[in-house]
Amino acid sequence: MWAATRSAPLFLALAALAFLVAAVAGEGLVPMRVRLWKLLSSPLGLLLFVFALWALLSTSWSHRPVAGLRMWGEFMLPVLAGLAIAASGAFAPSRRFMRVLAVTVILAACLLYYEFVTEFAVRKWLALDRRQESFYFNRAALTCLILAVPVIHCLWQEGGGRDRALAGLVGLVVAVLVFASDSEAAKLGLVVMVAARLALAVAPRLALAATAAAFLATMALAPAIGPALEAEMPAALRSHLQPSHEVRIDIWETFGEAAMLRPVLGYGFNAAATLDQNPVAQRISQPRRALLPIGHPHSAPLQAWVDTGLVGAALLAAAGLLLLARLRRLSHARAAMPVAFFAGCFAIVVVAHGAWQGWWIAILALAALLFCAAPLNTRNLEDRT
Repeated sequence: MWAATRSAPLFLALAALAFLVAAVAGEGLVPMRVRLWKLLSSPLGLLLFVFALWALLSTSWSHRPVAGLRMWGEFMLPVLAGLAIAASGAFAPSRRFMRVLAVTVILAACLLYYEFVTEFAVRKWLALDRRQESFYFNRAALTCLILAVPVIHCLWQEGGGRDRALAGLVGLVVAVLVFASDSEAAKLGLVVMVAARLALAVAPRLALAATAAAFLATMALAPAIGPALEAEMPAALRSHLQPSHEVRIDIWETFGEAAMLRPVLGYGFNAAATLDQNPVAQRISQPRRALLPIGHPHSAPLQAWVDTGLVGAALLAAAGLLLLARLRRLSHARAAMPVAFFAGCFAIVVVAHGAWQGWWIAILALAALLFCAAPLNTRNLEDRT
């Protein structure tokens, strides 16, 4: 688990270093500094920069500041790596590159699917570690899904019949993998992506407005979602929930109560990981307090509230709305898949892993870079922003 979490940011950072060296060797520092300034001085860049500073500042009032700083570094490393690759101006994947990446995703998905249906025959044969339960590979299934979407988008936008057939094969294979996995978040994300893409094809402006409204409402009401589900969900419906789903609602209720004890500033970046050790959290009602050692609320919007308070959640909400507004200015053909991707990824983080985990930020950064590469003949810095 440790290697899976930390290796992705490390490899992206190494790739960024290679791109920076290539850019400096090819055209010097000045053009790269100009591109970097344009990225950072854009409204979206400024919002994310302010959030990063706020997150760093929040570690000063955390009960575990050193742990918060470590997680801040893990969070920022892939962000800075993605920014460096974009600023280098050297990331220009060819159509052949996209085809190779598509085949790579297909092979990875097929290997994972084979492992699922054979109860990890390859891992047993290789005598790898004992973790052979399928839920340990939810991250791998999510990675295949996240990388598949921009690959499909690029091939479909740019390619002819063969490229579109390859894009369709990527989608089919990854969909089979997702529904064979134990990742309910990946299944939800895929369903939301497909539904959003269909809605955008029928009524693009309405679908985009609905996406923005759902995003804003979820960010604003995150601390209240758990208590609302607990109070309003019909008993008949709750009886059909899987035990893990019912526990997740209880976790949201617990961390929602914690967020409301320090609503403005939060507890400090990554404080949710050890919130049971925070003196303020001891004011949470005893039955719910037992769930605090779980590590994180399994909801990124709620974790944003817990760790960085209303200030941090508002900054992230503003950044998300600004991104959707930027996508609204693109043509429908170019905007539809990125908007659907946004909706699906947000659905995933609402119900899944910790908000700041480096592997997740790294694959999102790579997916964003791939989206910026399509269509190849109209690539420009504004689209990268």
